[in-house]
Amino acid sequence: AAARRQTTKQDHRLERALDNQLIAAVGPALDERRAVKVEFPVRNENRSVGAMLGGEVVRRYRGAGLPDDTIEIVLRGTAGQSFGAFVPRGVTLRLLGDGNDYVGKGLSGGRLIIRPDESAPFVAEEQIIAGNTVLYGATAGELYVRGRVGERFCVRNSGAVAVVEGVGDHGCEYMTGGTVVVLGPTGRNFAAGMSGGLAYVWKLDPALVNHELVDVGPLEGAAVDTVRALVSRHLDETGSTVASALLARWESAVGEFSAVTPRD
Repeated sequence: AAARRQTTKQDHRLERALDNQLIAAVGPALDERRAVKVEFPVRNENRSVGAMLGGEVVRRYRGAGLPDDTIEIVLRGTAGQSFGAFVPRGVTLRLLGDGNDYVGKGLSGGRLIIRPDESAPFVAEEQIIAGNTVLYGATAGELYVRGRVGERFCVRNSGAVAVVEGVGDHGCEYMTGGTVVVLGPTGRNFAAGMSGGLAYVWKLDPALVNHELVDVGPLEGAAVDTVRALVSRHLDETGSTVASALLARWESAVGEFSAVTPRD
């Protein structure tokens, strides 16, 4: 049995990965740093979409990656787990549909935009569009989601920027950096163990916040401009009706936001 374990090789079936098609389609961007935009369908069986492509970018251009949006990929459908995992700077993935768990895991400078397909019959801000543990361990980059995300959003995020329209339990858990804007409800235990970064929440219920390491206060000072800019960017990227309504009455909407700030 020991000999058999030593000779058995794992087969991850990488030759079937959607990323093989993505890498081939964006050749001019990889070879010559020319901007390329392509579109592909995506299915739940397509896991870690963008990870192999990101690895190719890093092999060629190291940690600096490429200029923002050099590679822009539009995907329609339902993405499998770990959509956009470890994506570096220069890669933008636009998902028209929905994502599974671990969207943007380890995001490293890339940009992810998720919104329902134009033909979707439901109200986006009332639905979960991406699953649990979104942006787990992210270090840099941006995420804009038109709709809600699941539990443990931004756990251990250390540098990514995100705008979403609602989160489940344990949002921003153990976060150490980055900026989060939540344009909707949170679940319980928000900001548990949050020692860094900033979170701005519209109509926050303080009873749902874990106050052990953070303070909750009004949106004021430079943070007002920061949040307005991010809400505007969210509108531009996703067409969010929530963002549009808030910006239309921004002077009064400011008073409805809370800032969640680590004491240290």
